[in-house]
Amino acid sequence: MLDVSDEVRAEIGDEEAERLLTGDDAPRSYDCTSCRTPGDPETDRTSTVLFVGEETAVLAFAHAGCIPSQVVSVSEEQLQGAVRSITGDGPAPAPGVSSVAAPQNVPGGQAVLGITSGLVLIGGELHPALVVEPTAPIARPGTSGPGDDFLPLLIEQGFIPVTDTGELPSPLAGWSVLLAAGQLHAVLQPGAEGGQVAWWQAHQALSVTDGWRAAVNKTQRVLVYAAPVGSIGQQPREDLLRDALDRAAAGGKLVAASMPLAGTSGA
Repeated sequence: MLDVSDEVRAEIGDEEAERLLTGDDAPRSYDCTSCRTPGDPETDRTSTVLFVGEETAVLAFAHAGCIPSQVVSVSEEQLQGAVRSITGDGPAPAPGVSSVAAPQNVPGGQAVLGITSGLVLIGGELHPALVVEPTAPIARPGTSGPGDDFLPLLIEQGFIPVTDTGELPSPLAGWSVLLAAGQLHAVLQPGAEGGQVAWWQAHQALSVTDGWRAAVNKTQRVLVYAAPVGSIGQQPREDLLRDALDRAAAGGKLVAASMPLAGTSGA
């Protein structure tokens, strides 16, 4: 019950693809690279996912219901982090709200974006969410500030201003969230020449809670909120994170979008 997409076949070659499909090189069991729960290619529909770095490629496996068979381009550092996670050498998910800050090229030059994962209750259902906040104002390309154009730039990309955090954000076509080995690696946006490129990527994969992974497994979408520097802050609990989102929305300082997991439809 193994699926090898055309793009994966093109990378690994017809001979290796056939060996996978006939079971010669297929795993007897695996931990899904998305949700990290066990899978069996003999009984579960299974996707082959090829992670490709600058010098290394790693073939992983996932439940077909979690992520389709695809090729995912990542940095070599990300790929090594994914390898450590897949082999069990990576850090275990920590309880509570997780956050990380990583350098990232964003409109306006080099900046540091802080990203926090948490669950947001909307309509009686828990939704997996990411909250992005830079550590300094983001200037529009070609300008030197001192204004902060972070939200206007995101609105131009299709993010929608949030006035009520009790409403689900609109889907944003072409963007997606990359989970590998059950950890957060990147937020991807459409590339100028097709495909996707990293809008944000972790220098070290961000562990998320079991509850967050269970929620994203159910919804197959991640709610991504963004706010200017100083609007959210590092909140240690999800109720405090929600309060901060509410305040940012009330002050007109919050935008959001809904994104699928990498490789799924952006519609």
